[in-house]
Order: sequence, then C-alpha cells, then structure tokens
Amino acid sequence: MKNLLFINTCVRPESRTKRLADRLLERLGGEVTEVRPDLAGMAPLTAESLMKRDRILADGDLSAPELFAARQFAAADRIVIAAPYWDLAFPAWLRIYLENVTVCGVTFRYTEEGIPLGLCRADRLYYVTTAGGPISYNFGFEYVSALAKGFYGIPDTRLVFAEGLDIVGCDTERVMREAEERIEGVIRA
Repeated sequence: MKNLLFINTCVRPESRTKRLADRLLERLGGEVTEVRPDLAGMAPLTAESLMKRDRILADGDLSAPELFAARQFAAADRIVIAAPYWDLAFPAWLRIYLENVTVCGVTFRYTEEGIPLGLCRADRLYYVTTAGGPISYNFGFEYVSALAKGFYGIPDTRLVFAEGLDIVGCDTERVMREAEERIEGVIRA
C-alpha cells in the first residue's frame, strides 16, 4: 500500500481545490497523511530558525523535531499538493511548507560538482489547483515541478486542475465534474 502525503493549503471550508484533491486521493488509494501547514505550527524561516537548523545539520542530528516535516516528505511514496491558484502561483502556506522541507541532507544533497541530488522516495507528485479565471501561466505548478525534479529527485509531476470557475455564466458544477473525470487519465498517463 502506497504512503500518500497530502499537503493541503486550502483555507476555505468549501474549497474547490480540496474537492478535486479528495477525488484524486480516493482514486489513488493508499494510506493518506494530511498536512495543513497553517495548522501545523509552521513558520517562514528566519535568521534564528536557519541558524538553529544549520546547527542541527552540522551536529548530524537528522532525527531532530525541527526536521520532522522534511523527513516525512522524503519518506512519502507519492505526494499530493492541493494549492488554489492565487496570483499566478499558490498560497503563502505552500511556500512556507516548501521552505521547511527543502533541507540539504534530508530531501536533497549536493554532489561534488554542486548539483542537487534528490533524496526523496516519491516517484510522483500531483499538484491540484483550481482558478476563478483562466490559467494562462501556472507559475505555481511550474515552480513545484522544477523543485520536485531538480532538488527532491521526484521524476514525475502531474497537474490536476479546473479553471474559469468564477467567470460570469460558467456552469461551475459542470467544469468541476469534467475535471474530476479527467483525474483517471492523469493517474494513468
């Protein structure tokens, strides 16, 4: 059974992005661990927290509580990120989460040539998003995909999305159902 890590940055109770993510998780099956960065006590890195993390890493204490999120991320078989499409990207909570899990020695390391080498077990990352308007540039997915492939060593990133949901005259329910129907194709691709 796959160990699925679900990073949920949907803050609205009736989130359309969360609805799509729930459908994806249902289709994937497996043991799901949900992380809500806004409720998990995560904070942006500061000079103080970076110095503390540097000391932990210098001491070689990879079991330190401060590295829990990074260890959890690195150990997942598959990763699902639910992030609404905000301002051509994603909510700040996702950036905070990524800051906390991008840890040299846990989720990646550098080769002698200075090239990042991924240490994550996951073979696939799904990025789920919805947008009120059209998604002409999805810098959120592109950023996460580049980080997954270039740092974490996750070779396969896939996008699940619904767009145009708040455009006047849009049949929102129809667009959401169509996006849910496309999930099976995204899984099999």
